[in-house]
Amino acid sequence: MKKYTVLCAVICAAMLLSGCKSKESAYKQAYLKAKQQDELAQQQQAQQPEQNVVSPMEEKSANQGQVVDNADNITVRQEAVDMVSGSGLKNFSVVVGSFGLRENADGLQQKLKGQGYDAQVVVNNNVTPVMYRVVATTFDTKVEAAASRNALNTEYPGAWLLYAK
Repeated sequence: MKKYTVLCAVICAAMLLSGCKSKESAYKQAYLKAKQQDELAQQQQAQQPEQNVVSPMEEKSANQGQVVDNADNITVRQEAVDMVSGSGLKNFSVVVGSFGLRENADGLQQKLKGQGYDAQVVVNNNVTPVMYRVVATTFDTKVEAAASRNALNTEYPGAWLLYAK
């Protein structure tokens, strides 16, 4: 009788332990499903066009530079800038954008060129972080530059005058 009891206990334990095991097919199904989802995500990523990373625009007050000849009440910032791309600056320029990434400045320059402006990109290495300025127009006189700034202010609010050192 003891033999039958031990035998039954062993059989019951074997059945309980074998019933709790996961089947290999369940692991295989989970693996195939995960692989399928990964392939689908890769296909979707390949179909999406590459997007350029755009850094948020950093606003800075317009009085950070030295004001030049403010007798006519037209504020002008004076900065030492170097030409990055464009035909060259005259005495007074209208800046419509300032960016920490050159790619963003180049994008705005191309947009302005598409609108018919002789847009240029200059860099101010004397500020931290380095700022790329997008110049829409450039003039010999401050009055002409101020008139251009006023016209550009509707589409590019915050446009300001630059006197390049």
